[in-house]
Amino acid sequence: MFGSALLYYLVLKPISLLPYFIMYRISDFFFIMLYYVIPYRKKVVMANLKRCFPEKSDQELKAICRKFYRHFCDLVVESIKNFSITKEEAQKRFVTSNPEVMNAFAAKGQAIILTGGHYTNWELWAMAGPLAIDIKVVAIYKKLSNDYFDKKMRESRGKFGLHMVRTLDTGEYFLRNVHQVNAMVFAIDQSPSNPKKCVWIDFMGQETGALYGAEKYAKDFSRPVVFGRMKRIKRGHYEISYEVVTEDPRSFAHGEIIQKTHRMLEEDVRKAPEYWLWTHKRWKHKRPI
Repeated sequence: MFGSALLYYLVLKPISLLPYFIMYRISDFFFIMLYYVIPYRKKVVMANLKRCFPEKSDQELKAICRKFYRHFCDLVVESIKNFSITKEEAQKRFVTSNPEVMNAFAAKGQAIILTGGHYTNWELWAMAGPLAIDIKVVAIYKKLSNDYFDKKMRESRGKFGLHMVRTLDTGEYFLRNVHQVNAMVFAIDQSPSNPKKCVWIDFMGQETGALYGAEKYAKDFSRPVVFGRMKRIKRGHYEISYEVVTEDPRSFAHGEIIQKTHRMLEEDVRKAPEYWLWTHKRWKHKRPI
C-alpha cells in the first residue's frame, strides 16, 4: 500500500499535472521504448492482426501495428492525465455528437443497457460521457488486484458523475435499483473467464467467446440496448455517437444482441484498426467440445 501511494503521489499525480504538449513528448518516448527497444506484447499484437486481416500484406500489418503503438502510448498518458483533468478539459476533448438519443430515454424514465468496446479512449469517455447526457451512468468494472489503485481508479473515473459497480455485484445492483433510471455500461469485448458460460459468435472473422451479461440483463429487465460508437478526431480529441440496437430485447433470439453489438464494433475496428486494444489475448479460449 505504501509503495503504491509513493508511486501515485511522486510519479503519476505530478505527471498528470503537466500540460498536454509535454505529456505527448512522454508518449513519443514511450512509443520508441515499447515499439523498438523493449517490445511490449508485440508478438501478441501482430498475431491478432494477422488472424483478423489475412488479406493484408506484412507491410500493411506492420503499418497498422506501428500506428496502434502510437495510439496506445497516447492512451497511457491520457489516462494518467485523468487523475487531474478538469471538467472543462474533459468536455472539450471528448464530445457527444447526439446526446438526444440518450436523453430521449431519460425523458421517458426508461433505463437502458449501454454497450461499447475498448476502442479509441474509453477512459476519457468515463470522465466526459456522463456530463453530456441526462441519464445516470453506471459502469460494470472488474476490481483491480491492487486495492490502492482500485480506489484511485474509481475516484478518477467517478469524479464527474460515473458510478461504478463491481462485476460480482452486478446482479444485486440490478435488483436493488430496479426502478432507477440509468444507463448500465457493459464492455462487450472482454475475454470471458469461463468459456463454458459465454456466447460463441463471429467477431473479426474469428469464432469468439463473448460475455453474455449485456443481453441477459437487457432481457431480464426489459431494457433497450444502445451501442456507443467512438472515434478519434485528432490527437487527444475524441467523439461518441449513440445508436439504438433494439428497444425490444426480448424479441431477439439467444445471442443475437451480443452478435449485433459485436458486429457494430467490428465495423469501427475495420475502418481504423489502430484504435482497438490489440495487446489483449482476445482469442485465448476455444469453444468447449
